[in-house]
Amino acid sequence: MLTNNTSPEIIFYTYILKSEKDNGYYFGHTSNITVRTGTHNSGKVRSTKGRRPLSLHYYETFPDKSSAYKRELFFKSFPGRIWLIENKIIEAVK
Repeated sequence: MLTNNTSPEIIFYTYILKSEKDNGYYFGHTSNITVRTGTHNSGKVRSTKGRRPLSLHYYETFPDKSSAYKRELFFKSFPGRIWLIENKIIEAVK
């Protein structure tokens, strides 16, 4: 008999994809990083369709969607880009 009625926790991700075509980065958030990466690589995402193939370059996990989205917005900001470069997560644009 199952006594624990809690459902499994959903983990959210903030991720960075790197284009193998132009070496650029794409920032996003999702609850299923494997499916989402596949969606990007299958050409179903307008903003990355022409930049395929893409590889998962970096990700962080969060307990809720709001936190993952806030981190994505930080990565897209000027201070976020500086943080990513200083921590050697992405390379500066040349």
